[in-house]
Amino acid sequence: VLSHNLCTVLNVPHDPVALEEHFRDDDEGPVSNQGYMPYLNKFILEKVQGNFDKVEFNRMCWTLCAKKNLSKSLLLISDEDAFKVWVIFNFLSEDKYPLIIVPEEIEYFLKKLTEAMGAGWQQEQFDHYKITLNTSREGLSAWEMIDLIGSGQFSKGMDRQTVSMAINEVFNELILDVLKQGYMLKKGHKRKNWTERWFVLKPNIISYYVSEDLRDKKGDIMLDGNCCVEALPDKDGKKCLFLIKCLDKSFEISASDKKKKQEWIQAIQTTVNLLRAGNPPPHKEARQKRKELRQKLLAEQEELERQMKELQTANENKQKELETVRKQLEAAAARAAEEEKKRLQTQVELQDRFSLDLERKKRVRQKMEEQVAQKSSELEQYLQRVRELEEMYKQLQEALEDEKQARQDEETVRKLQARLLEEESAKRAELEKWHLQQQQTIQMTEAEKQELENQRLVKERALQVAMQQLEQLELERKEALEQYEEVKKKLETAANNTKSWKDKVAHHEGLIRLIEPGSKNPHLITNWGPAAFTEAELEQRQKSWKGKKATSE
Repeated sequence: VLSHNLCTVLNVPHDPVALEEHFRDDDEGPVSNQGYMPYLNKFILEKVQGNFDKVEFNRMCWTLCAKKNLSKSLLLISDEDAFKVWVIFNFLSEDKYPLIIVPEEIEYFLKKLTEAMGAGWQQEQFDHYKITLNTSREGLSAWEMIDLIGSGQFSKGMDRQTVSMAINEVFNELILDVLKQGYMLKKGHKRKNWTERWFVLKPNIISYYVSEDLRDKKGDIMLDGNCCVEALPDKDGKKCLFLIKCLDKSFEISASDKKKKQEWIQAIQTTVNLLRAGNPPPHKEARQKRKELRQKLLAEQEELERQMKELQTANENKQKELETVRKQLEAAAARAAEEEKKRLQTQVELQDRFSLDLERKKRVRQKMEEQVAQKSSELEQYLQRVRELEEMYKQLQEALEDEKQARQDEETVRKLQARLLEEESAKRAELEKWHLQQQQTIQMTEAEKQELENQRLVKERALQVAMQQLEQLELERKEALEQYEEVKKKLETAANNTKSWKDKVAHHEGLIRLIEPGSKNPHLITNWGPAAFTEAELEQRQKSWKGKKATSE
């Protein structure tokens, strides 16, 4: 039922059958306040478009909460007036829960109410009430506000009808945005006759009714920034005329007197000016300014309290500092007396100590002279060691030269060995070739056997010569290996000498850096590995082999 009524008042589309199905009885028990709020926010309040009657909505909310919270004591105002006070409270209250109305807004509302009743404002009476209020709480709740108005504390001497009319007037201004209302004559557009109507001025519209009960509405005059209002001279027996010009239509109106005429013209012109500037109605703008002023005063008060606390803290710190300084002065005076006593006592001690210091300085000077002499001896030893290291450096260079020469000899032997191996390989290939040719000659005809036998004998002799040359090459290869072993031993000896010199250099604190041999020359490569002969040796051996070969042939 609550959801259905809310949707009806707020003009939210809904299906009553679906609501009954959603909230049907089940075994989970009744819906709690915390359980209903998510549904209310998601399925009702989020769908509100703003095209609903706010008074009807407030009246429904009043129906839900008034019976439980409204005081049972006798009030001097009706339930309808209590409802209007409750709505005004919601408009003037602070934007935080639970809702309260601060003393400044209470004063504003009571001034409006007193002005509407035509009575004088009693500032002293409110100041006394404000003092009583500030001592107990920050403001009043809605029900306490209703009790305050209903008690007649600020409307003494006024009958209930006057108070009700004043509440209604303030309600119309603050809640319904009624800026002015009253009876005036309006000239018709068709029959041009003059008819009395009840006019109600709001921020963007002027509505006119048959009477002030607002039941029979006759029309509206829509206001915007392009509208204007101007006074008209008296005509056709009508006085106090003025004209409201809009874009599509103009309205001639006659007020009851000149004062009413001027009030209406000023009120309508003020409304049009607000529409042009895009400003809210005066009472809403005044409420916003009062709220900003309270926030500013609260911020200034908090800042003042903070500064007072800082000053108080600084004052306390100063007091502590003064007390500390006083104690320090007393302690300094005591220390000065004690120091004077100690000074006299230590003066004698200083004289004795001075003589002891002189004696000690003499001993120190003698000791320093001995140290200087010792340092001079150490310096001489150090220079002697540097000279020895220089001599060792020269010997190390000679050892490196020997190692370099040994490596060159090793390279020469390797090249010679490679050359011998190549010649041996060539001879073996030639012998195999001859052997093949000998096999082929066996298969020849009988007529060629004798000739071939002769050639075979010649070739066998050549083979014997080649075998002798091969044996000679084998002997030379052995000699080369022996030379290679000798060069290898020399190289190991040179390496050992170099290593011993490296150890000596490292032992003498590393004053010089070893000079390593440079990169080797490119090696000649044979089928058996790198050669151990130089180019010159190979050329010499080649000439020797050619000569032997020519001799054998």
